Amino acid sequence: MIKLPPTLDLDALRSFVTGIECGSFALAASRLCRSTSAVSAQLKKLEQQCATELVVKQGRHLALTRNGEIVMGYARRMLAMNDEVQRALKGELLLEEIRIGMQEDFGESLMPGILGEFKRHHPGMRIIARVDRNQPLLTAFDDNALDMVLLWQTENTQRTGRLIGQRPLEWIQPLDMNIHALLAQGEPLPLVMFDTPCLMRSHAIDCLNRAGIAWRVVFVSHSLSGIWAAVQAGLGITLRTRIGMPGHLRVVGNSLPAAGSLGITLEQKHGNDAQQRAQTMLGQIMEVALLRVK
Repeated sequence: MIKLPPTLDLDALRSFVTGIECGSFALAASRLCRSTSAVSAQLKKLEQQCATELVVKQGRHLALTRNGEIVMGYARRMLAMNDEVQRALKGELLLEEIRIGMQEDFGESLMPGILGEFKRHHPGMRIIARVDRNQPLLTAFDDNALDMVLLWQTENTQRTGRLIGQRPLEWIQPLDMNIHALLAQGEPLPLVMFDTPCLMRSHAIDCLNRAGIAWRVVFVSHSLSGIWAAVQAGLGITLRTRIGMPGHLRVVGNSLPAAGSLGITLEQKHGNDAQQRAQTMLGQIMEVALLRVK
């Protein structure tokens, strides 16, 4: 007879996850309405079931061991599945939900107003939102992990997204940078960019190459907030639209060649009637929000 592996205790997993999230099993015990000794016993039980140590003490705090990190990833998914089953049995998952994604420029500047307006019209609908760059959003959309995405228009002509706006690309600089002096001295233009692939990075490099302007990427970020922070710090200039541009930065003006514009597209799945109506309204709210942006 094949010996089955031990079944991990979900209550013990919950104590383990909560303890790490709280940074203390005493705090976890309070959140879980249990005694500290009971939570500690559950951790010990879980370590016995896993046949390995999961946490170590680092000063006053807890840290995961290498095996603890592995268990933590699975534990969160197991608990989420358990909780979903319980909600389904109570009928909570019968409520409609909509999963939306927004490119970072829109997510940081437009999302609060868009979601607030939508929630007023659909108070009972659960909203799952994701803010990310173009390609991860498109991948999630194609994998049916998102119902609709608002993003920059890609060069892929096979996509069927609806064009709902157009925005000029602008060279954006810190307030005290003298672009004229850099160009006059023949210095390479310092660029602050996303890593590749990036639509705006491609536009920037193509534009400067056509104009015969020397350039070099001095800072690469994986987030839009990192881009704005680097430009504000005076590291260089970037190419984006004015959507979400911080007030302490400014547009370069006529010192550099025009870089064209980018379209804004909305891609949507076909859901049931309720979801379709919600998506239509959300799309309209997004279009109005974009019109309000200068």
